[in-house]
Amino acid sequence: MKVTDYSLLSPDLVLDAVESCGYLSDARTLALNSYENRVYQVGIEDQLPIIAKFYRPCRWSDQQIQEEHDYSWQLKDIEIPVVAPLKDKDGKTLFEYKGYKFALFPRQGGRTPELDYGDTLVQIGRFLGRIHAMGESKTFKHRPEINVETYGKQSVQWLLQSGFIEEYLRPSYEAITQRVLEQVEQKFAEVGDYPRIRLHADVHPSNILWRDNGPNDSGPHFVDLDDCRNGPAVQDLWMLLSGSRNEMQVQLEDLLEGYEEFCHFDHRQLVLIEALRSLRMMHYAAWLGRRWDDPAFPVNFPWFNTTKYWEEHILTLKEQSSLLDELPLSLNSFNS
Repeated sequence: MKVTDYSLLSPDLVLDAVESCGYLSDARTLALNSYENRVYQVGIEDQLPIIAKFYRPCRWSDQQIQEEHDYSWQLKDIEIPVVAPLKDKDGKTLFEYKGYKFALFPRQGGRTPELDYGDTLVQIGRFLGRIHAMGESKTFKHRPEINVETYGKQSVQWLLQSGFIEEYLRPSYEAITQRVLEQVEQKFAEVGDYPRIRLHADVHPSNILWRDNGPNDSGPHFVDLDDCRNGPAVQDLWMLLSGSRNEMQVQLEDLLEGYEEFCHFDHRQLVLIEALRSLRMMHYAAWLGRRWDDPAFPVNFPWFNTTKYWEEHILTLKEQSSLLDELPLSLNSFNS
C-alpha cells in the first residue's frame, strides 16, 4: 500500500512497526518535536528507549534515504559523533511497515551548545572539518544539490503559482526575489567553480547536541542528517554565525581554527554566506507552503499564510538584498 500522508500513523502502528524489527516495546510512546518527518521515542522492555523516525511519504526515494544512512555510518565508522540509524542482524537500516518507511536510532541526550564560547566553536569546527574531509571523497549520487536553482528559483516559482501570496503583494514579491536571485547568482559567479561535497546541510545549533559526560563523552554530537545534500562547504558553517558583523567574524575565525586542522577551507566561499542565507529564506517559505495541507503545520506555524507574514518576508528579503551589496566576511580584514 502506498501512503501519501500521516493520517494512518497511529500509536499502535508505531509500536507494531518497531516490534516488526524484533524489539519488544513496553507500549510507551512519546512524540518528539519534528515537522518534516514524524519522530517518536519508544520504550523497550529491559532496554533503553529507542527513537523511531517515520519518513514523510513521497519525499525521498529509498535510494536517497539509504544514502543518508550510509553517509551517517561512514562518519560514525571514523569516530565522528553522529547519531546513525540502528542496523538489524543483516545490516539493514531502512524498514517499511504498512506503507511507511522508517528507521530506528539510539536515544541521544544532550543540550544545545553555547556558541558564545570560542572553544565550543573550535571543537565544532574540528568535527566539521573531519566531516568534510570524508565528504570530499565522493558526492551523493541520488540526493540533490544546494544551489540557486533548487533552493531559490524553484521555491519562488512554486510560491508564485501557489496562491499563497495576496495579489497586491505579488509585484513587490516578484521584484525583490528577482533582484535577490540576480545578486545571489553574481555571488556564485564570483566564486567560480568550487568542489561540490557531501554536506550535513542543516548545521544549526538545534541539530548539535552537546554532552558533558567526562573525557570520553563530551563535546558535540551531530543529529538529523535528513537534509544532507551536495553543495559548497560553507553551507555547514554559516548557520552557526550570528550577531553583528564583528561578532560573526570572530565566530568564523574560531570555527575555521578548528576546521582547518583537518580540512582545507576555500576562503573564496565566504562570498556565499549571505547568498546561502537568502536562498534558505526563500526555500523555507516555500517549504511551509508545500506542507500546509499537513494538519501539523497550521497548528504550529499559525503566522504563515497571513498578510503580515508576507509583508515581513518581503521586507526581510529587501534587507537581505542590502546585505548582499556589502563586502563579505573576510578573515584577512579581520586579522588586519
